[in-house]
Amino acid sequence: MQDFKNLKLKKGVILPFAAKQSGSSSNSFRVPTNIPALEEPEQKRRWLRVLLPLMAVILAAYPVFSLVTSPGLEHKAPAAKPLVVHDPPGSLPLNPYQAFLLSAQSLKNIAATGTGSMVAPLPDGGSIQFSLDRELQGRVLEVMAENHLPYGAFVALEPKTGRVLALAGYSERDRNWPERSCYDLYPMASLFKIIIAAAALEQKKVGPDTVVLFNGRSCSENPKAWFVRPGKRNQQVDLTTAMSKSMNPVFGRLASEIVGRDDMMSMAARFGFNQQLFPGTPVQPSRAAEPQNDSQLKLMGAGLGRETKVSPLHAAAMMAAIANDGVMMLPILADRITNGGGDVLFCENSLPVRRLLDQETSRKLARTLSLTVSSGTSRKAFHDKKGRPKLAEINVAAKTGSINGTSPDGFYTWFAAYAPVENPQIAVVALVVNQGKWKIKASQLGEQALETFFR
Repeated sequence: MQDFKNLKLKKGVILPFAAKQSGSSSNSFRVPTNIPALEEPEQKRRWLRVLLPLMAVILAAYPVFSLVTSPGLEHKAPAAKPLVVHDPPGSLPLNPYQAFLLSAQSLKNIAATGTGSMVAPLPDGGSIQFSLDRELQGRVLEVMAENHLPYGAFVALEPKTGRVLALAGYSERDRNWPERSCYDLYPMASLFKIIIAAAALEQKKVGPDTVVLFNGRSCSENPKAWFVRPGKRNQQVDLTTAMSKSMNPVFGRLASEIVGRDDMMSMAARFGFNQQLFPGTPVQPSRAAEPQNDSQLKLMGAGLGRETKVSPLHAAAMMAAIANDGVMMLPILADRITNGGGDVLFCENSLPVRRLLDQETSRKLARTLSLTVSSGTSRKAFHDKKGRPKLAEINVAAKTGSINGTSPDGFYTWFAAYAPVENPQIAVVALVVNQGKWKIKASQLGEQALETFFR
């Protein structure tokens, strides 16, 4: 098995991975020098000598003329107003971002109806019919309460439409946490390995079965220990197994020696980092700080960059996009919004936000996520004490993450997944922040959610 730094082509030529060369290219574009200048006819040039100065005088005098003829007109552009919907929306149609904001603000007033739908009243007598799955929403909150979670957040989306199937926060420490938990930012931990793998797969320099050499323990946080010694005995693992076991050295090497800083940051931007991805909504823009040296690059690739932060809703949208052949859909929290007069202000309509990956790369990435539940870091959560799978008929693509954090203080665990792999119906992201003694991690919350959804 060969190190990915020394892959061989069919003709036996070694393909080294070296730094990109700078300088001009041999096929650079040059402006032709033999094209004659275009000349105006003499008669047209005489008219232009009169017309152009006259137009300049008119344009220069226009501001003064407009002030004289319209003394009450203010020549000041109105300041941009933030999108806030607190009052009844009246009769104006709502765009999807406004509808999400209004729905998010009304979640606290939600009530279940006899038909199984979840509805919240509006002050003007209107109502919001939510997209939420009542049984799934209820079970997630129940599991978090039963296990007395200090802090927990959960999001579930329908990959093909973006409909929000669950949006829940719970805390026994902070009563304000539930309202903001799914929209605020937290250290992304090893979920970032998904982005590194996506970048490497798109470059076609590795595949799901590519064997990678590495050193150091799989959970090592010291890039110096990951160095591969040529001609010496090194450890090796294929990319899919490395993803399932979340092996830091492998993804640190991928980031540094295959993907590179620029392509890594470019892929992070494509996934929606460092920008307003969902404008006008409570969702905070996710952040990925650019590494300043190779050590930081390796740590970031391994998911150890503490300034790489994401919201649970954004993470769920990314997972749903991978399930949807690389297309991210706009999260939709309301199926229907009406005002007091019965006018429909918003009706669910699936909208693509952007394409993150092409179909081929998405499916290769899905393969790298295929072993996490069966034999990787979340195997224990998805099997009973006798080793029998709890979701025997459902294939799940998943990734876990864990890291210590400070806001709030505690041990953060992530679980991101979608299922079934063959025909994705749901994408989930769970975040659990534990303090002191604790009962469950995010993968166990995710398992309970998937079990409820598919039963």
